[in-house]
Order: sequence, then structure tokens, then C-alpha cells
Amino acid sequence: MKVISVNLGERKVLNYKGKIVETGIFKFPVKHPILLGTEDVENDAVVDRRYHGGINKAVYGYSENHYNYWKELYPNLDWQYGMFGENLTISNLEETEICVGNTYKLGEVVLEVTKPREPCFKLGIRFGTQKIVKQFWNATKSGIYFKVIQTGKVAVGDELILISKLENSQTIAEVFETKQP
Repeated sequence: MKVISVNLGERKVLNYKGKIVETGIFKFPVKHPILLGTEDVENDAVVDRRYHGGINKAVYGYSENHYNYWKELYPNLDWQYGMFGENLTISNLEETEICVGNTYKLGEVVLEVTKPREPCFKLGIRFGTQKIVKQFWNATKSGIYFKVIQTGKVAVGDELILISKLENSQTIAEVFETKQP
């Protein structure tokens, strides 16, 4: 599992269905390492801290392998890494194999797996249709939130290396399935 892209976003204000909405979901690849802090990624917009950022959702990772699935459903989008609001696009990040509580070394950082991402209407804004939200729930390709145990920089090419596996813990996919609306 290697970092394919590191992604940052700025706070964006949009008019969505007649309401003003602020979001940080529009993330794009950057060419320099990013600093993962204890509650968020430095220089990355986190707008609604009830759902994003904080100790247990400091950084969001999404699998590069899932992109082809979504590209088939949405071939007309301008596809770039960061489309799902992830800070880290990682090859072979598999929700069915990664368990809550596992810890990993990544670049200078130590991460702990905490939970799957639960989609909201802002993902629909990014994709130009709210259909994506239900499709996301049904796909079990949720991506993974991490807690940052040791802060530091992460760059493209860094490898996600398992340090310890929590025994008898649910996989991210199992947790995601229990949360479906």
C-alpha cells in the first residue's frame, strides 16, 4: 500500500439549491509532502468539525483501486485524485482487510485506523448528483479515517506499513455495513 497522491482543499462557498453551503470536499493533488497533525492536515480546509477532522478523523485515506469503479459510473467527470475528499490516495487500501484499531507507519507518521467515512450531500455536490451518496453507501468502498498517533509529513511514494493488528476487531467494511441508513 503506497501513497499515490497527497491532496489538500480550500474552503469553498457554494450556492446549492438556493442555500449557501461551505465545504472542504474539493481536494486536489499537491506536489509537496503534507503535514498530518493530531486533529487535521495542515493547510487543508475542514469545514464541519462534527463530521470531519478531530482526533478520530484527522486524516482520510481512499483507495486508488476504487477509482476505476467510479469512473465507469461517472465517465464524464474531470477525474483527479482527491475526488472523494481524501487527503491520501493509497494503492491497495482495502476496507475488507483493514481492521479498526490497526496501527501503521506512513512516512514520518504513525496512524491508527478508526472508522469508515459516511457520505453526505457534499459528496453529491462534488459529483454533480446526489445519486452518488446512495451508490457510495451500497458499494462498501468507504475509505478510512485515521487517528494520528505520531505527527509528521507524508509524501507520494510513502508506504503504509502495518505495525500492529488489533485482534478480534471488525474490518472497516464490516463497520460501514452496520452504519448504512
